[in-house]
Amino acid sequence: MANMRDIRRRIKSVVSTQKITKAMKMVSAAKLRKTQSTLVAVRPYSDKIQEVMNHLLGGGDDYNSPFLQPREEVKNILYIVVAGDRGLCGGYNINLLRFAERQLDSVPEGKQGEMLLIGNKTAEHFRTRPRYNVMDVFTNIGDTPNVSQGKALSDYVIKKYLDGEVDEVHVVYSKFISVLTQVPDCQQVLPIPAKQDDAAAEGGMQAETDYIFEPGGKEILDVILPKYVDSSIYRLLLEAKAGEHGARMTAMDSATDNASELIDKLTLSLNRARQAQITTEITEIVGGAAALE
Repeated sequence: MANMRDIRRRIKSVVSTQKITKAMKMVSAAKLRKTQSTLVAVRPYSDKIQEVMNHLLGGGDDYNSPFLQPREEVKNILYIVVAGDRGLCGGYNINLLRFAERQLDSVPEGKQGEMLLIGNKTAEHFRTRPRYNVMDVFTNIGDTPNVSQGKALSDYVIKKYLDGEVDEVHVVYSKFISVLTQVPDCQQVLPIPAKQDDAAAEGGMQAETDYIFEPGGKEILDVILPKYVDSSIYRLLLEAKAGEHGARMTAMDSATDNASELIDKLTLSLNRARQAQITTEITEIVGGAAALE
C-alpha cells in the first residue's frame, strides 16, 4: 500500500485536474450556446433562399445552370471533411475521420475522391495516410465560424467546381442531434440536389401563390444559387462546431465525475493507511510496555 504522502500528493493532483475539467466544461457550454444562437439566426435566411429557389425551379420554365445540372461523367468527387482544431472531446474527431475514410473508400472504381480538410485534427490524421488525396487544408477556423470564413470556403469550392476540377462536392461533418449525440453525416452541396418544398408538394398555400419577380426568375436564380451554396456550407460549419462543443462539454463532464470517484477512492485509501499506521504505533507501544514489565 502506498504511503500517506504519496496518496495526498495524488489527491492534490486529481483535484487540480478536476478544477481544469470543470472550467473546460463551462467554457464549452458557453461556446455551444453562442454557436447554437448563430445557427438559429442563420436558418431563416437559408430556409427563405430554399423557398424562393424551389418556387422558381417549380414554375415549369427550363433553366440550365452548372449549379443544378449533374455532370454527364463524374470523375472527381470532392469531400469537405470538417473536424475540430483541438482534442479533449471524446470520440468526436476519430468517429468523424473514420466515417470520412469509409466515404472515400466507397468511391466507385474509375472515379477519384479528393479531400478539402477543415481543422487541425483532420490535417494531422490524413498527414500520415498518403493513400488519400488532399486538395487543400483550412485550419484555425475558430470556435464559432464567421460569415467571411464560410464565404471564403464556399468561393474556393465553387471556383473548383465551375472550372471543372471537381464534378461533385460533398460535406462530411458531424450532425448535431443533441449535446450527447453527434452523428457523422455526408451531404451533397454541388450540384445542388433536387429538393421539393413540403408545402408545394402537399398543395399548400405556397404552391397556389403567384409571385411576381423582378427583373425575372432567371436573373434571380443566377444570384441566389451561389448564395444558397454559401449558406449551406456555412450552416454545416456551424453545425459541426456545435457538435464539437457539445462533445467536449460531455467529455469534460464525464472527466469531472471520474475525478470525483477517484478522489473518493484515494481518500478511502488514505484513511486506511492512516488507520494502519495508528494501529501499528499502538501495537508497538503495547509491545514496548509489555517488554518493560
